[in-house]
Amino acid sequence: MNVGFIGLGRMGQAMARNLLKAGHRVFVFNHTRSRAEELRDEGRKSRTARPARARAISSSRCSPTMTPWRKIVLGSGGVIRALRENAIHLSMSTISVVLSEVLTEAHYAVGQQFVAAPVFGRPEAAAAAKLFIVAAGEAEPLDRCKPLFDDLGQKTFVVDQFPPRANLVKLSGNFLVASVIESLGEAVALIRKSNIDPTRFLGILTGSLFAAPVYETYGELILEERYRPPGFTMPLGLKDMRGVLAAAETKSVPMPVASLLRDHFITGIARGKADLDWSALARLAAENAGL
Repeated sequence: MNVGFIGLGRMGQAMARNLLKAGHRVFVFNHTRSRAEELRDEGRKSRTARPARARAISSSRCSPTMTPWRKIVLGSGGVIRALRENAIHLSMSTISVVLSEVLTEAHYAVGQQFVAAPVFGRPEAAAAAKLFIVAAGEAEPLDRCKPLFDDLGQKTFVVDQFPPRANLVKLSGNFLVASVIESLGEAVALIRKSNIDPTRFLGILTGSLFAAPVYETYGELILEERYRPPGFTMPLGLKDMRGVLAAAETKSVPMPVASLLRDHFITGIARGKADLDWSALARLAAENAGL
C-alpha cells in the first residue's frame, strides 16, 4: 500500500520503519528532516521511504499521522488539502475529542475518510510492532486500514463507527496510566522512607494483585529512576489530562483525580522536569517526601 506517514518522533519513526519492513511504499514527513533521511537510507535496502510533501501524500491511499498538532491536518498544505478523494487520514496520536470531531466533519465534507486509531504502548513496543490499537471509524475504511494495524500492533480493538470515541477511550486509558504512576510513586516513597526494599515491594505487587504490564513497566522505571530518554514527556501527560478533563466537563462527569494529576504535571514542569518521562511524577512524590 502507498502510505504517507507524518510525524517521526520516537513512536512515529518506529512505526514507519515497521511499515517499510512489511513491504509498504512509505512516504514520510517530519519537521526534523534528518529523521526522514534515516528512513530513506533504510528504504534503499528494502522498499521505498522518502521525504514527502503534499504531492507524495496525494498518491497515498492512507496517511497515518503520529502528531497531535491541528495545523498538520487543517493548515495550509496540510493533510486534508493533499489527500485525494476517498483516501484515509488515519490519526494514530493522542488528540482531544473536540479535535477528532472537527477532523471527522472536515474530512467528510471533502469526500475523504477519517479513522481514529490511537495506540497504547511505549517506543519499545512500537519498535517491536507490539502496540495495542484502539480504532473507530466506518467499516469500509477500517477494513482498508487492517493490514497497517496488523503490521504495527499485536491487537486492535474496534470501539465504534464514530472516530472521536476511540480518542475518548485513549484519553481515559492514559488517565488511568497516570493514576498508576502517581499512586505507585507515592507508595514507593513511603516504602523507601520506611527502610523497606522497594524492589522487594514491587515484586510483591506484581506477583500478586497487581500482576499487570503497567505496574511492571512503570515500577521498573520508577525504581531505577530511568526517566531519560522519555517515552512520553511530562508536557504530553499534561496535555492528556487537560484533554480528559475537557471531555469529562462536556458530559458533567467530575474527575477530581484527573485534576490532581494535571496540577502535579504542572508542578513537575515548573520544577524543571519537562524533558523527563511522565513517570517522573514519582520523582516529584519522592521530593515531596523529602527524599
